[in-house]
Amino acid sequence: MTERANIICAGEALTDMIRAGADTWHSRVGGSTWNVARALASLGAASGFAGAISQCVFGDALWTASTQADLDLRYLQRYAKSPLLAIVPSTAPPQYFFVGDDSADLYFDPAALPEGWTGDAKWLHFGGISLARQPLAGTLLELAAEAKRHGIRISYDPNWRNVMDEAYDATLWRMTQLADVVKVSDEDLRALFRTDDAEAALATLRSFNPHATVLFTRGADGASLYHGEQVWHAAAPKIELVDSVGAGDASMAGLIYSLHHHPHREWPQHLAFSVAAGAAACCAAGAHAPTLAEVEGLRVASAA
Repeated sequence: MTERANIICAGEALTDMIRAGADTWHSRVGGSTWNVARALASLGAASGFAGAISQCVFGDALWTASTQADLDLRYLQRYAKSPLLAIVPSTAPPQYFFVGDDSADLYFDPAALPEGWTGDAKWLHFGGISLARQPLAGTLLELAAEAKRHGIRISYDPNWRNVMDEAYDATLWRMTQLADVVKVSDEDLRALFRTDDAEAALATLRSFNPHATVLFTRGADGASLYHGEQVWHAAAPKIELVDSVGAGDASMAGLIYSLHHHPHREWPQHLAFSVAAGAAACCAAGAHAPTLAEVEGLRVASAA
């Protein structure tokens, strides 16, 4: 990358170990915030992933994938520690757990970020299990507060996972307070607030920070965007679904991209682009990072 990143995603990069048979496992690079960074780069944004990975074969794969995605590698740190793994023994129904005691991701050091990064960054994105893993979570909360003081816009997608229990409540509240944009799904809301009433949970979340813009996604039922007292709705584009893995990360990337690169768009246009990005991610297997052409094609087709 020759252009310095102005959209940074801070959190976890990990390896999904997916069971494909009795004694067969497939490894896939991933991680919520890393996926957002890669999706942003695929759209054409100058993005970087701020996090730490191992120096073993799993870290090598993440480094190679980050290079191929054209991420700003100055933000990626490596340590001689174990890798963070997501073990997925079943995808239907989904089952998973994480292996990463004293792993590399926990050693991420903001002091090692590129000199002058606060002058380069316009957006800093947070989310995923990184905010539920100490001491990394505390480090990232401090980084978010520092970025806010420098006038950097904050986006946040909790992206609920089973490691986010009641102890995560304070982090959810603090990150929502700091965020300019929050993305949350109906499944996230029910799990985070331990309720079957997603709409009530959404109201509670918005009460944490009434000034934040909230993207509320509902899968095939589309999404809504809340800004102050206004709300807009968008239906999901009609597609042939291949795989919904990474759709939420792509929709988050789409919203950030639209807000950053097209600040004069109206809110419904930002929403339409975000929904199209999420849908485009579903048109290929795995956590597909859609291109700008793919997203624009779906957005235009949906508007017709």
